[in-house]
Amino acid sequence: MKRNKEDTNETIRKLIEVARMYFTERGYADTALEDIVNETQLTRGALYHHFGNKKGLFQVVLESVQKEVAERVESEAAQSEDMWEQLFFGCRAFVAAAVEPHNKRIMLIDGPAVLGWEEWRKMDEQHSMQLMRSQLQLMQLQGCFAGVSIDALTHFLSGALNESALWIAQMPNSEQSLAESMGVISLLLERFKS
Repeated sequence: MKRNKEDTNETIRKLIEVARMYFTERGYADTALEDIVNETQLTRGALYHHFGNKKGLFQVVLESVQKEVAERVESEAAQSEDMWEQLFFGCRAFVAAAVEPHNKRIMLIDGPAVLGWEEWRKMDEQHSMQLMRSQLQLMQLQGCFAGVSIDALTHFLSGALNESALWIAQMPNSEQSLAESMGVISLLLERFKS
């Protein structure tokens, strides 16, 4: 029984890994399921059994990207003991991770187009946005953001970060654009701080 579970997990892992490579390189529309199953040396039946269809597979791939980005946000934020720096580092980590070539197409371009804006937002809320809300709530308990709605602030900052990521993703010099965006975020946070 244990072996069957391990085999199943390995099959799922292989399909997700190869699908992510194809979705990154070709995009959702130009990725053929036949290429994925050939590369993994699995059957279409295995893919359909575990994911239902191409959209189901893409959704799981996007979910894994969202989780990785959230883990990076958490890791980067933990680099400091200062709450304001944690917030800034987390914001920077989100934008930087979102525009990386292995994430950008799946997370920013195809994600909203394939799954729809509402489903994409729901996934974002479950991962990076949830971390931001927790940080802002903690900061409010420590006396920051007095009288400010944490829900409104979370959506405001998340929207700014998502829009920044979309802008940076289409700029020829993403490092410069990232630095410029983070300069604006830093200025905004400094205003809140004072």
